[in-house]
Amino acid sequence: MDTVKLFQQDPYLKSTTSKLLEATPYKEGFVLVMDATIFFPTGGGQSCDKGKINNFEVIDVSERDGIIYHTIQCSGSNIVWNKGEDVFCELDWAHRFLNMQRHCGEHILSGIFYREYGGINRGFHMGEEYMTIDISLEEKPEFKSLTWEMAMKAEHLANQVVWSDAPVSVRRFETRKEAEKLPLRKALALDEDISIVCVGDIDNAADCVACCGTHPSSAGQVGLIKILKVENYKGMFRVYCEAGERAFTLFNQYHEMMMKLNNRYSASSSDLLEKMAVQEEKTKMLKSELHVLKQSVISDRTASIKAELLPERGSKILVKRYTDLKVDDLLNIGRPLIPELKTLLLIVSESDHTLLLFSNGNIDCGKLVKENASIYQGKGGGNNTNARALFSKAESLDTFIDLLDKHLR
Repeated sequence: MDTVKLFQQDPYLKSTTSKLLEATPYKEGFVLVMDATIFFPTGGGQSCDKGKINNFEVIDVSERDGIIYHTIQCSGSNIVWNKGEDVFCELDWAHRFLNMQRHCGEHILSGIFYREYGGINRGFHMGEEYMTIDISLEEKPEFKSLTWEMAMKAEHLANQVVWSDAPVSVRRFETRKEAEKLPLRKALALDEDISIVCVGDIDNAADCVACCGTHPSSAGQVGLIKILKVENYKGMFRVYCEAGERAFTLFNQYHEMMMKLNNRYSASSSDLLEKMAVQEEKTKMLKSELHVLKQSVISDRTASIKAELLPERGSKILVKRYTDLKVDDLLNIGRPLIPELKTLLLIVSESDHTLLLFSNGNIDCGKLVKENASIYQGKGGGNNTNARALFSKAESLDTFIDLLDKHLR
């Protein structure tokens, strides 16, 4: 026997008592089947309802062959389910109503895309962070692309439907022939047991399409519809959007972000972008000046080391330590000196415990690191003329340098 879908009869019914028909153990819970349910199963792009059955959390609702299955979580419980007993079902109403708002908002927006641009909804998904509608421009050949301006016009028209508080009605038909008398925006996929959701009067509906989901009784309850972005997708146009309380929450997030940016740049909404552009230009100039100064420092440091590379130098190792330059900058100091090296040049970045090794090839830098660095909890690699080793602490790095000094005496 098919499960009676109470959510179709009254989408505002928040709780009910149903008769338990089946209870099957599943992982850390049970899968329940009842004679009737207020829980909408996942389908048609809409996520399933949440809530509780006998105070146990409902974590999934699905439908197969007319039977609706409710997965509940009750790990560690000694609950016994008896066939035929009454169970109390209660919706997470906030979740249900948000789904109603979002799904109806999608219908209204899809109806506007179809009416204005001949755009057919080829896919719809209600995600956790946003909804997506995949629009294919097929019906009106004059429209080749869905521009942002077109999307904004559709958004405004969709919100006009919301502001008009147009009625939302659900009509159920036993046959396709009866349902096709309505001004449908999309061909029917079913031949029987068909539900048609209409937004507005039938004679001039904002939208009219087959749907199994839950919807509010009027468009005004949707509250707000907002398009977030539009992008090309598999020859279609994917519209990212939100509706209802989720759209309101997003607006609050964007507004808070805008206020923080206004405060940071001492700006208002009208001149924020201008002040950000000025700041970006200043930053660009400072980076350019910093680059020039850094190249000068690198050149000076390179010349200073070069002066120390005297033929009569007794030690086979020259160690230079720096705290004010990054590793990449130190590489730019050491690499130009490689052809002139007669000793092993070690450049230390003290801030991040990194050792750079340079030689003219007579001492294999990469081999030294590979064979010895790990002994002191170091890691790294390189080739015969230059290598690097990174250590977790300065003491390990210094010990490694002492090892190299003794090894090369």
